[in-house]
Amino acid sequence: MNSTDIATYLIQHPQFFEEHAELLSAIKLTSPVMGRAISLQERQMEVVREKYRTLELKLSDLMRNAEENHDITRKFQRWTRELLMARNDVDLPHILTRGLQDIFDLPHATLRLWNVAPEFAHTWFAESVNDDARLFARGLQAPFCGANQEFEAANWIESDAAVKSIAMLPLRTQAGAAVFGLLVLGSPDPARYTKEMATDFLVQIADTTSAALACLIQQ
Repeated sequence: MNSTDIATYLIQHPQFFEEHAELLSAIKLTSPVMGRAISLQERQMEVVREKYRTLELKLSDLMRNAEENHDITRKFQRWTRELLMARNDVDLPHILTRGLQDIFDLPHATLRLWNVAPEFAHTWFAESVNDDARLFARGLQAPFCGANQEFEAANWIESDAAVKSIAMLPLRTQAGAAVFGLLVLGSPDPARYTKEMATDFLVQIADTTSAALACLIQQ
């Protein structure tokens, strides 16, 4: 019999060790934990303990993720509440970007809107945006995250430190609609926004921003 045959036999005859209980203490195995020969019973306990430790680590990861998600949800609710509390439409862009920085601890946040209603044409958020930036924004189907490759949008950020990484979120009233603006998040840390990062939460930020600022756009 080879080892496979033996394993198959033991699986098919689970009562074997009940009938030969003396083997449980007689069989010696090398322990990777203790570094010496131990009985089959002791090895089984090691395996159980290792599985238990693995489950503990997984549970710890799940709890940490749950806490992080709860924290993000709490911050998102607080940010959304500030938008709803705004009394003047013209104040919305400042409240929105300042809230992102303060509540989510972001280094920089700014935005630009185009096709704004005439009464908002004089504002900072309606400043001129070149055709290349608009074309880039129109081509975004999801938030862009990555290194700052001398994007014009990075120049909208007022900062003494160079913007090394950037996230650009296209603003639309609904999926498939024309882009009417760009929300820009920047950081001096080149690893803050990367191509590999998940963008699900940024999509929610963009959707809420779009809904909040749609009232500034010329209908």
